[in-house]
Amino acid sequence: MQRVAIIGSGPGGLVAARYLRSEGFAPVLFEQAKVAGGQWSGDASCSGVWPSMRTNTSRVLTQFSDLPHAPGLPIYPSNREIGDYLQRYAARFDLPARTRLGTPVREIRAAPGGWAVRHGAEEEVFEKVVVASGRFQHACVPQVAGLESFSGDAGVAHTSAYKDPERYRGKRVLVAGCAISALEIASDLCMLGASRVVVCNRRQRYVLPKLMAGVPSDHRVFSRYQALAEESLPSAEFGAMLKQLVLDAVGSPDQYGAPRPAESIFDAGLTLSQHYLPLIAEGRIEVRPWFDRVDGTQVTFGDGRTEAFDGILFGTGFELNLPFLSEPIRRTLNLAAQRIDLYKHTFHPELPGLAFVGMWDQSGPLFPPLELQARWLAYVWSGAVASPTPEEMQPDLAACRAHGDKPRKTKMNLMALLFARAAGVEPDLERWPGLQRALLFGPLAPISFRLQGRDALPDAASRFASEAMAFGGMQSPEFCAAELRKLERLGPVTLPRNESSMTASSP
Repeated sequence: MQRVAIIGSGPGGLVAARYLRSEGFAPVLFEQAKVAGGQWSGDASCSGVWPSMRTNTSRVLTQFSDLPHAPGLPIYPSNREIGDYLQRYAARFDLPARTRLGTPVREIRAAPGGWAVRHGAEEEVFEKVVVASGRFQHACVPQVAGLESFSGDAGVAHTSAYKDPERYRGKRVLVAGCAISALEIASDLCMLGASRVVVCNRRQRYVLPKLMAGVPSDHRVFSRYQALAEESLPSAEFGAMLKQLVLDAVGSPDQYGAPRPAESIFDAGLTLSQHYLPLIAEGRIEVRPWFDRVDGTQVTFGDGRTEAFDGILFGTGFELNLPFLSEPIRRTLNLAAQRIDLYKHTFHPELPGLAFVGMWDQSGPLFPPLELQARWLAYVWSGAVASPTPEEMQPDLAACRAHGDKPRKTKMNLMALLFARAAGVEPDLERWPGLQRALLFGPLAPISFRLQGRDALPDAASRFASEAMAFGGMQSPEFCAAELRKLERLGPVTLPRNESSMTASSP
């Protein structure tokens, strides 16, 4: 039985260990923190969650297919509830006994017979290694002239270090950025007593609320249909369709008093926050252009205005940080702040037996594509699925080289289908006529990828139907006229075969 070292025991490391075990491997998880769970552990040494943080992804899409959430969980669980969920998941697959807590890995390098993993003063050789240490470890703080001179008593920090809201009570706070963490923390500051909150950004994004007519927005924006449309339609047409979905749900940010975004949703970008836009409308958050200079407590914005602040928080993302990889491995991967050259974000032909899980940057729920990537990885290494050849990997690597060290954002539904197809578990619509509508327009729930193929579950159809109907989003299996018109634009392959197939029960 081959031993596999897994670096990290967050969601990616745990789900990789679960599937590697089921494929006959012996995983050993190395975790630097004192408790498993990665970011969801709450360990201040390596976790970026803040006390009041709740998920920005719905519970249906923040779980793995083997373990549904306990009844009564909120639609958007707290960080502690997700941490507890991961502990239960680990226990279900006997992973605590295979996890070495408080054991940071210092180096991984090639060695005879596999890969040498050094931790502390010890070194072990494993036949295979999975790097699942996450993308959210090294905060990115952009350069701003004079930032080092800032003298506000609440200081300068990245949002990943936002642990004590009381620090900002009664303070004037500048939040820099327009991604989820920046907008959620700006909202949090408002509601927990900051005297003034200003958000600045380089470009105003469109903003979705967490719920659209009572249905979690990730059920609608990250559906299989949306992925097929993005793959099939001209970019401008898909962009216009996505923008209209956002405008129908919440309107444009300028209607609330924020700057007007670019006309193209691709140029502007899309982010998520439940309270941000209403707080702007209430005058409790003000939006400014990016700032270009700091002098003591004074901040000068791009429009020339100057204002004094007590604290500055940067919600400006993260850089890849894998310091334990040896220099030869780093060179092979062309590793940089935003770049790692891999085939389907997982393998490199010159590094057999080394794989990566969860190292891409995406919008939307992470649990579904993590599980699918873990399944594909385990199936490839066990021989259940054909291993990609070096020749097959080259186009992906060439695309990575062409993109260079620039941010490369992707979407959850595109990633889920990428790995599902590679693993051979994408549901065939013709086999599931009674679930066609849910499979196309409902949530891309992990259980929907246990309908067929390796590791199929006998109760997957009933469980998926139940999850698709949650929150009132998919109460009937029958397509509405608007959905049929959308499908017609994609071509006959995705259309229901006939009227009766819309309501037939699944086989």
